[in-house]
Amino acid sequence: MNDVWIALGLTLFAGMATGIGSVIAFTAKRTNYRFLSVATGFSAGVMLYVSFVEIFPKSMDMLGMRYGDSWGPWLTAASFFGGMILMAIIDNVIPSAENPHETHTEEETAPLHDPGAALPDFQSASYQDAHMRPPGAHDHRRTHAGLLRMGLFMALAITIHNFPEGIATFLAALHDPALGVAIAVAIALHNIPEGISVSVPIFYATGNRKKAFFYSLASGLAEPLGALLALAALCVFAESGTWAAPTHVMGVLFGGVAGVMVYIGIDELLPTSRAYGKGHDSILGLMAGMMVMAASLLLMR
Repeated sequence: MNDVWIALGLTLFAGMATGIGSVIAFTAKRTNYRFLSVATGFSAGVMLYVSFVEIFPKSMDMLGMRYGDSWGPWLTAASFFGGMILMAIIDNVIPSAENPHETHTEEETAPLHDPGAALPDFQSASYQDAHMRPPGAHDHRRTHAGLLRMGLFMALAITIHNFPEGIATFLAALHDPALGVAIAVAIALHNIPEGISVSVPIFYATGNRKKAFFYSLASGLAEPLGALLALAALCVFAESGTWAAPTHVMGVLFGGVAGVMVYIGIDELLPTSRAYGKGHDSILGLMAGMMVMAASLLLMR
């Protein structure tokens, strides 16, 4: 039972990072774009390395034990691409109003932490023409109701996107707490920009910092809810007297988890890292994430 509480705690930590993003938006005087680039690259490196080196092989071993060397690899591949397809469907059905990992400019975030700061000039030509906007600038030239709708829609989109992440973190942590820590940290890093993206439009729509923080934090609670959903499934499929599902069920789940994490890393994190980095910031962050993950896995053997 202790392993279950550890897994739930790690998932809650990862989800709460959206609240950290909101706090940063309300307190930070400057946006460190290079740090964001390296951090998101690092997160992508952890996710990609652990997916291909640790989780995918575990899935193949588990399914190979049940279905043999002929069908096991096929089922692993099907599970992996099934996880990627699931994330693609979520992206298609519930698209974000804007990229949730796109950071707002210092001009946009200044009024959040400084009540005396002037509101940004959203009517300027650079904001009207999407091609001329500075990096991270969002077009907030709309009514308060429109801004609130955009912020709530973004929070809903992030909430739905976070369900599979919560399942992935919980299952990995339940199987191997050390592995769960690495994944939780990676997901927490990538949740921080999401918290900022929810906070800013809701703040401009309502002028209420507490409300902006609440919706930002609530969007991250989808991850522990995803973990509870995975726990409920384990209660159904788990072998008697244990929290472990049958090997072939865990094999399918692990294959899907690997697919989900690869999709997040390639579709969400790497583009963000490249957009806000300078020179080789993105690849350095990616390499650092892979090296840290590799070292931790080797030390745990």
